Amino acid sequence: MIEKILTIYGNFFGKAELVDNGAIFSIKGCIQILLIVFVIAYLYMRFIKNTQAEKLIRGILFFVIFAWAFSAVLIALDFQILGQIAQYLLTAILFSLVVVFQPELRKLLVHIGQTKFVAKNFFFFKKDNNEQKTNVVKEITEAVKYCSRVKRGALIVIQKAEDKSFYNEVGTAINADISAELILTIFFPNTPLHDGAMVVYNDKILAAGVLLPLTEDPKLSWRYGTRHRAAIGASEISDSTCIVVSEETGDISIAIDGILRKYEDITAFKDDLEKILGSSEPEKIENIFMHNLLKLRKK
Repeated sequence: MIEKILTIYGNFFGKAELVDNGAIFSIKGCIQILLIVFVIAYLYMRFIKNTQAEKLIRGILFFVIFAWAFSAVLIALDFQILGQIAQYLLTAILFSLVVVFQPELRKLLVHIGQTKFVAKNFFFFKKDNNEQKTNVVKEITEAVKYCSRVKRGALIVIQKAEDKSFYNEVGTAINADISAELILTIFFPNTPLHDGAMVVYNDKILAAGVLLPLTEDPKLSWRYGTRHRAAIGASEISDSTCIVVSEETGDISIAIDGILRKYEDITAFKDDLEKILGSSEPEKIENIFMHNLLKLRKK
């Protein structure tokens, strides 16, 4: 009976040889299995994981495997009629999945039909990375612009390398994609996280409500509040870039290497932010602040 079951399974994958009641698949068969597993794993991770259909998929997969094994056992026991009926029912169920998962299949076809599908999903080109950084610049700029207009305080730390010491002890882990809406929500007045700093690394918001060390520079003007002192202090002890929006005046500033620069124009802020994140090439060095921008990018 075991040999019959193995023969049925072997015929499904391709050529198989029975040796000592075990199945040794050919190299072509193994390659086919690996390809099938890769495709299924990719589709699951890309379109099914963390969706409402995930639990349904698991249930159907369990049922299909059980029905397939059950039909093979019936045929091996010479219950040909019952085995054939079980296989026909299994085939009908598999075809019915096209109707059940019509929305997910539609989403898959739309995704495949996008331009540059292969480049986006199977290759990592520098252009794609630049597009991602450009989107991060856009989202941060929009949020900072709004905070400045309504005089909402904000403090954003952009890390060159992930340093968990910034937020492990004090701060709330978020690990979410960067968006202007999320940034504005974090810094909305009277919310639990609005007083601390938001930490950004690559294209993720790692944490919020983070407390930063204040600068101890005795020459710093008394007009600078806690946010500006924290931004300067954090930039003094790390390679991080700190963006701060004043709650009193709405002024936008960037701190790098302990140097604070205020921006009168949002376009200039966006240009410098692009240089910091590396989505554009730095131009001619005109002052010490631009020198620090170039030095930070080369680290």
